Amino acid sequence: MNIIWSLLLLAAGAATGGNPADHPGHDNLSGILKSSYQSLVTYSQNPSKGGTSTTTGSVKSDPQTDAPKVKGIYVTAYSAGGSRMEQLLKLTDSTDLNAMVIDLKDDSGYITYPTTNKELLKYGKPQSFIRDIHTLMDRLNQHKVYPIARVVVFKDTVLAKKHPELSFRKSDGTVWSNAKGDSFVNPYSKEVWEYNVAIAKEAAALGFKEIQFDYVRFPEGFEKRANSLKYIKDGKSRVDAVSSFVEYARQELDPLGVRVSVDIFGYAASVPAAEGIGQDFVKISKNVNVISPMIYPSHYTAGWFGAKDPDKAPYQTIKGSIVDTHKKLDPLGEKKPLIRPWIQDFTASWLGSGHYAKYGKHEVEEQIRALKDMNVDEYLLWNANNRYTAGVTYK
Repeated sequence: MNIIWSLLLLAAGAATGGNPADHPGHDNLSGILKSSYQSLVTYSQNPSKGGTSTTTGSVKSDPQTDAPKVKGIYVTAYSAGGSRMEQLLKLTDSTDLNAMVIDLKDDSGYITYPTTNKELLKYGKPQSFIRDIHTLMDRLNQHKVYPIARVVVFKDTVLAKKHPELSFRKSDGTVWSNAKGDSFVNPYSKEVWEYNVAIAKEAAALGFKEIQFDYVRFPEGFEKRANSLKYIKDGKSRVDAVSSFVEYARQELDPLGVRVSVDIFGYAASVPAAEGIGQDFVKISKNVNVISPMIYPSHYTAGWFGAKDPDKAPYQTIKGSIVDTHKKLDPLGEKKPLIRPWIQDFTASWLGSGHYAKYGKHEVEEQIRALKDMNVDEYLLWNANNRYTAGVTYK
């Protein structure tokens, strides 16, 4: 299918409504895809300006050379600090799952555990979803779970309200928020960079082996309001501002022996940069140890990878997305990161009758089979409620 037409279809589908089991990074694909569509039109008119420009930087070394092949699950801070954790540990104990991605700074911007770090308290606000972070880390170690700290970066309502000067402000001086009431902070701000990296450094000190940054981007549809909002910026493009943060974070965290990973839209491997939100798949990937594209079949519309209903074709959809991912990243050579996608363990009933499958053992295993056939050995399972399918063989 013509990729421009595919983007328009996906944008239209994303505009139809919210998604209760969505990965937080997918808040509003409609505005984001329109940005990618504009980049794609420019690319088709002048390919020399498209795609794979990269920042400079040294060849990456892996600070976790003894890490296992990660097969992980997403765990909210509420689950990590509550009774659900017992069930999740039984799941990892009894299967080949061996890792958890745990919220340490969540989608609202709350630090999810008690901290006395003055640098963090200056900008953030703790909520004790995880009442005893040290006990949690001990439990993970006892159960041989590879711990990954999820840090939501530029979507941060807490920081935006506490320090409006670090956010995007309307002409009346109030902080801008999207239709859901969420606010973002400014990716140009070095203070914002340093704050999030300070959280990552504390996570490393607590024993997390990897920091996974999410919402590494500007708000959706930002290009439409970039000239009307007040915020500090420099001469960099939005793409360079975002990729520069990622490079800075990796350089700061490398000496601590932790990996840096970033979540990114799965479709980003199939299109040029989404300049409106500042995401370039290659530039970001060049500066991380691990890249985690969110390739849920439910997030592709009719025609992607030749599937009439991608959600009902998990093997075909996952395989197609990884083909594009390899094509995008293979030219990086030594700078190519480990590819560890997010895959789907939820049912996308909002797609409407006839367009979705009830996800269970077969559908999850088909995604894993597609990854294996494409020489991708690591993956992460997403379920917003942390209720994972029983009986799956995690190869």
